[in-house]
Amino acid sequence: MTKDEIILALTVQHEQFIAYIEGLSNGELEFKKQGKWSAAQQVVHIYKSIRPLALGLQLPKSIVKLIWGKANRVSKPYTALVQKYIHQLEEGGKASSPYIPPEIAAADLPKWNRKIKKAIQQLNKNMGKYTVADLDIYVLPHPLLGKLTLKEMLYFTIYHVQHHKEIIKRDLAGFKG
Repeated sequence: MTKDEIILALTVQHEQFIAYIEGLSNGELEFKKQGKWSAAQQVVHIYKSIRPLALGLQLPKSIVKLIWGKANRVSKPYTALVQKYIHQLEEGGKASSPYIPPEIAAADLPKWNRKIKKAIQQLNKNMGKYTVADLDIYVLPHPLLGKLTLKEMLYFTIYHVQHHKEIIKRDLAGFKG
């Protein structure tokens, strides 16, 4: 994917997620399968996942390089990155504490949807200082996948929101509101 295609995919996938969420009833938003997050909590999780990346890309490149280093390999293609994530989940990988959402009422969702939109806009804006080559050079830490190139982190963010939308759909299949 080119940088413009990544920006477009980030925007479209998150807009589609928000549109899907906005189409759910309050009962659907707050419904929880045993041991699972509600749709409302999934929204907060998505925001909590985007925000650190947007902030990380706000840092000067020299600071990113100083703290996390540079890639010592080529970026994985989108499909390979997705497979790595799915494998980690199958091996029992779960969100770490900073990304676990609190209980949330459906009435609070408009605020969180706005936060997601703002974070994606900030992320896309912050990508402006990075060249296509930079996306393959600089790395950031992922709590489950380890150090990822910026390109891989962006690929993850594109897939992650789709993944959680599918989880919500799966969990709501048993909803009897």
